Amino acid sequence: MEQIKYEDFTKVEMRVGKIVEAVNVEESEKLIRMMVDFGPEIGQKLVFSGIRHWYQPDELLNKTSIFVVNMLPKKIIGEESSAMILGAEDDEEDKLSILFLEKEMPLGTRVL
Repeated sequence: MEQIKYEDFTKVEMRVGKIVEAVNVEESEKLIRMMVDFGPEIGQKLVFSGIRHWYQPDELLNKTSIFVVNMLPKKIIGEESSAMILGAEDDEEDKLSILFLEKEMPLGTRVL
């Protein structure tokens, strides 16, 4: 594992976001398309995630999670995904757990 300096970590902007829309991407067996609300400062961002093996859209809708919001946009199926949801994956057990917040926090709250 490569070690990083504190300054490298501070480049990652993580924020609280609420998934306000989630649908399976018909052209893919892996992707879910989500619209995520990060509050008035950032607004809404489109996020594609390859989590369909572990989650269905209705399990994500209206959930609050942690996202990296300063990703370079990536074109996926003709649209730009510009954030990344955080989760933990156990490859040996084929498990994935999205990091959902257990307490209500204002949308857009910075994660330290």
